[in-house]
Amino acid sequence: MVSVILHALILSIGLIMPLGVQNFFVFTQGAVRERKLHVLVIVIAASLCDTALITAAVLGVSVVVFSFVWMKLLLVIVGFVFLMYMGYGAWKTKPESSREVRRDAQIGKLVSFTVMVSLLNPHAILDTIGIIGTSSLQYQGVYRVAFTLTCVCVSWMWFFSLALAGRWLGLRDTSGRWLGYLNKISALVMWAAAVYLLSSLFE
Repeated sequence: MVSVILHALILSIGLIMPLGVQNFFVFTQGAVRERKLHVLVIVIAASLCDTALITAAVLGVSVVVFSFVWMKLLLVIVGFVFLMYMGYGAWKTKPESSREVRRDAQIGKLVSFTVMVSLLNPHAILDTIGIIGTSSLQYQGVYRVAFTLTCVCVSWMWFFSLALAGRWLGLRDTSGRWLGYLNKISALVMWAAAVYLLSSLFE
């Protein structure tokens, strides 16, 4: 059992830590949001999306879903448009107005944005299906449950840590300079992910 948990732990950390749209989104929101409730909602939404992806991958549901060509095409088109739009919004956001603009955001919109960033994230989907789903096949019964739960726990702890790190930066960046840099980097990451997602159609 210990070896199973260790395997899931190392695998999950290796997959979730690299630079990506979802990570940047959670970190940035932790930095710019005034209300702790808003940050908490975003973290929970991102974590639940990851939990759903991991569970689907382990159960083999995701493989069945992506066997339909039209579903993959729809996902790519919607994901490309959404990521380009989100990138444009991040690039145009002025650092000195970030908190004022986002202080009164509606929770429903925060959840929908987070869900789309999470579920239209090509790296998260491909890594979860291709690596976590495949790796879980070597385990059965309680061992597969332990593997799955470990992956889920790593995901939750990682997103909470990202949000806390972002909030730490936001509270200390009184000039807004670093938030401005963060917005620009976040936009570039989203645009790069959009291009990568679109290029997957031609592979």
